[in-house]
Amino acid sequence: MNKAVTQELAAVSPAKGWVAVYADLVKARLTLLVLLTTLVGFYVGHRGPMDFLLMFHTLLGTALVASGAAALNQLLEREHDAKMRRTASRPLPSGRLQPVTVMLFGGVCALVGTLYLALLVNPLTSVLGAVSLICYLFIYTPLKRLTWLNTAVGAVPGALPPLMGWAAARGELSGGGWALFAILAFWQMPHFFAIAWIYKDEYAKAGFQMLPAVDPDGSRTAQQSVSHTLALLLVGLCPFLFHLAGPVYLAGSLLLGVGYLACAIRFARRLDLKSARLLFISSILYLPLILICMVVDKLK
Repeated sequence: MNKAVTQELAAVSPAKGWVAVYADLVKARLTLLVLLTTLVGFYVGHRGPMDFLLMFHTLLGTALVASGAAALNQLLEREHDAKMRRTASRPLPSGRLQPVTVMLFGGVCALVGTLYLALLVNPLTSVLGAVSLICYLFIYTPLKRLTWLNTAVGAVPGALPPLMGWAAARGELSGGGWALFAILAFWQMPHFFAIAWIYKDEYAKAGFQMLPAVDPDGSRTAQQSVSHTLALLLVGLCPFLFHLAGPVYLAGSLLLGVGYLACAIRFARRLDLKSARLLFISSILYLPLILICMVVDKLK
């Protein structure tokens, strides 16, 4: 596999090769999602004329912390990633980068990002970034090999970015920011369960204790998927109740929430790959659409 990867990289230009390698290392798509939710948290939480310079500092610092977390996570899980087809081509298992390089890159990004947020945004946002980093690397990552409850723990760092955006804009933690946190937290659970069901054999082979891997008949996976989408439907009303967004958001939240719940119920009834993929796709559609509704119908 390493030989094939080397030949593939040699076939493209060095610049393009390095961009691809480091994009994989920082989990570019996941980091972009982190920045999107941070941006929405900042925009919804900001009062008065938009402070674009503060927004820029918030996004840059968050991008550094998220990139560092992604790189260090891959460093910690490199042996397990090598056992799964979906992760075997990552920079470390494939041999495109060495552990020392990844450790230095990830450590510098995480440290610089945390300090950047503290100095150019505010200490509260920096603390939230540090909490997310520590929870992701030192609690969630090892728990993946110990208990399926790792998914609930992993939802915490995944839900902190919009709260970081809110804290950056307002300098405080309040109900509206926690509502955004709750939406991201509940959204993630069915999303993760769908992925884990699709790749349950690979997760089991790699030693990850994901719920579908330890739930042969799928009953607990089904129950958890439905209960969290139902909770999300209710939590999704909070931005309207807290006067952060108006009736357009309310209608969009209800429509999207019911659709997501319907896909979870379908998955719970069938427990097959087709319904799991549909639940995954619905989760991918739900998040950007509800964020768009929130931004479009923000109450000044």
